[in-house]
Amino acid sequence: MTTSENNRVIIPSELIGSLPRSAELVEAQRTHKDGELTTDQLALLQENDLRNVLFELERTGSIQLTDGELTKPSFFNYPIYELAQYSFSFDDDHVITITYSNEHMQRSIPKLIKAPFCYATFAVDYLKTAQKYTKYPLKQAVIAPSVLSLVYTDETIENYSREQFLDDLINEAEKDVRQCLEAGADKVQLDLFSKINLNKNLLKQFIEINNRMLDRFNENEQKKLGVHVCSDYDEDNKCSSELDYFEILKDIFQLHLNNFYLQLSSEKDPERILSLISKLLQPHHRVFIGVINPKNQHVETAEEVRDQVLKAAKYIPLEQLGTTDDCGFSPYNDDESITREKCYDKIRARIQGTKLAEDILNEIL
Repeated sequence: MTTSENNRVIIPSELIGSLPRSAELVEAQRTHKDGELTTDQLALLQENDLRNVLFELERTGSIQLTDGELTKPSFFNYPIYELAQYSFSFDDDHVITITYSNEHMQRSIPKLIKAPFCYATFAVDYLKTAQKYTKYPLKQAVIAPSVLSLVYTDETIENYSREQFLDDLINEAEKDVRQCLEAGADKVQLDLFSKINLNKNLLKQFIEINNRMLDRFNENEQKKLGVHVCSDYDEDNKCSSELDYFEILKDIFQLHLNNFYLQLSSEKDPERILSLISKLLQPHHRVFIGVINPKNQHVETAEEVRDQVLKAAKYIPLEQLGTTDDCGFSPYNDDESITREKCYDKIRARIQGTKLAEDILNEIL
């Protein structure tokens, strides 16, 4: 339980992770890709942008910060991005496509063509850079190993079985998480997106793969681990997955960690989801409900957030409740669908609205 000296229950409020890159940084990335800007010049611009973001996040009232994932190519391909042209192929018919209906865009997961599988970049690098510019606690987002397992679905690499691949993947994923914990991350959040055509068998495989990695951490370490899951529904409430969010959550709570960051604000029937959560919740769990919709240009008011928290408190014990955003604001480095200023306003509303609900709920304890 998070309490102060007078036993007041505190409702923690955390970012998911990503924020939009500045227009200058997006342009610099394009220039760098075209060979007109050196890597060192780009890195300097990225760090300047990072410094500004951390300063502005502090001003929102956030107690825990993230680096905004400003220097990641994307939230899921950062470990293998530097190896793309050497060990992966985007040309095969079996490449998996992620479709974002509401954003009318697609992203591809490449296919591994060269063994062994390994990471080129670890998330601790992003964490250490951010630590240079803030004394606030930092959450570090990492990609769940289950997502990266999709780069090798068929045994097509000679003398390299899928089980050998999974062993290598789990070892690298563990290292990705453990290095962040050892470097002082306040939380490490696994990103497990559902923008792929999930079926029951694939979801079961996802849970098993993630738990193989999570079981390498002790109970105290698992208290600092969390998972972020968002729905696959678009604005018309259509789902491209065989399983809907309700069904996915039933299995997600089998993951061997303590913190769950769940989309809720944009759900058509949030009380249906909350009722399910109340049945799945274990004593060691904390659920951070999404009270901000990053896909919507509307800036929520503190009162709107307050009301969502009060509703959730009818289903989730106060000492196990937290708030967050439904998802990251900008998971890809070229995403300019929302302004950074609007993100700050939304974050500020989440912080203030959570505090309003916290005051009310503590009065009736």
